[in-house]
Amino acid sequence: TIDVILERYRPLLKQGAVLVDERDEGETPRWLFYLEHAIRDGRVDGEGRVRVVSRRLQFVEIDVEGHARNAGYAPYLDYRPLLEDEKELLAPELEARLQGAQAHDLEAQAVSYAVRELVPAHFEEVRRHKVALVEKTMAAVKDRLTKEIAYWDHRAEELRLQEQAGKVNARINSARARQRADELQARLEKRMRELEQEKNLAPLPPEVLGYALVVPNGLLRRLRGEGAAGEPGLFARETEEVERLAMEAVMEAERALGYEPRDVSRERCGYDIESRIPAQPGRLRFIEVKGRVAGARTVTVTKNEILTALNKPDDYILALVQVQEGRVRGVRYVRRPFRREPDFGAASVNYDFDELWGRGEEPR
Repeated sequence: TIDVILERYRPLLKQGAVLVDERDEGETPRWLFYLEHAIRDGRVDGEGRVRVVSRRLQFVEIDVEGHARNAGYAPYLDYRPLLEDEKELLAPELEARLQGAQAHDLEAQAVSYAVRELVPAHFEEVRRHKVALVEKTMAAVKDRLTKEIAYWDHRAEELRLQEQAGKVNARINSARARQRADELQARLEKRMRELEQEKNLAPLPPEVLGYALVVPNGLLRRLRGEGAAGEPGLFARETEEVERLAMEAVMEAERALGYEPRDVSRERCGYDIESRIPAQPGRLRFIEVKGRVAGARTVTVTKNEILTALNKPDDYILALVQVQEGRVRGVRYVRRPFRREPDFGAASVNYDFDELWGRGEEPR
């Protein structure tokens, strides 16, 4: 599906776009680059082309100061298109702010960041999975064919002795049995070489597919002459202090339960914390943290967060944290918090905080 979309819309992606981040109340635009990265093995197809075993879209954001960061798995889900009236409003501001920014220079910077930070993780993930799978396959193939070779070796010797004794088998002779054993040996060696080639992995250079300019909601508000959002907690991220307290409270709760949490909030992967379960190697708890300050009535959840929760229903937790006067007043875990996907055009959805809080439970 991705290949079909890229084939059809690649030129359009290269033209660029302007998107709006409604959660960002800052005033500084940033660039979002989307890259395709592939990993090949040692095989080639009939036309001499390398065999790609993994292909992944990666996203890099670069601010106006040139700082790059991983934008997560699907950051575009949390952004919306620029409205017609906003285009005229933004034109002079963007021209003044972004004057001198060269797309090709930023592309090179995005590729450099991806090579340094994203490609190694993709390669190691594929290598670990692929090598384990290939080695398992090699063991199974070797076991099966070795047994067949041993059978036909034994059968060839048995028939040879019978032929020397004057007992000729009308159905098969020793030469045919020996030929069969040799064919199986050649087949085993060929298959082992092919599997070794499958283990010979190498990353290909990332390729920039397109880019977008991401405009923060705060800049649009200022250009319209509007003040900050009126309702406390409308976007569930009132201040950096509230966010910090909420994250610390959940991280502490996870450690107290015997889990091993890791902060991944900057990666925007649909949750804020990956919590490893020591008793179940390889399994993770995915926790999205939402802080609440006094007076908040709603909590905003992004489209990316909702889709992640629906895709990982048994492992996803929405952690609600009440913060008042600089202190955490309570933590609740809500499992299976969302019942359906947001509308196609929605970048985020507002939920009643008290209703979610009532469905929650003590961390466990």
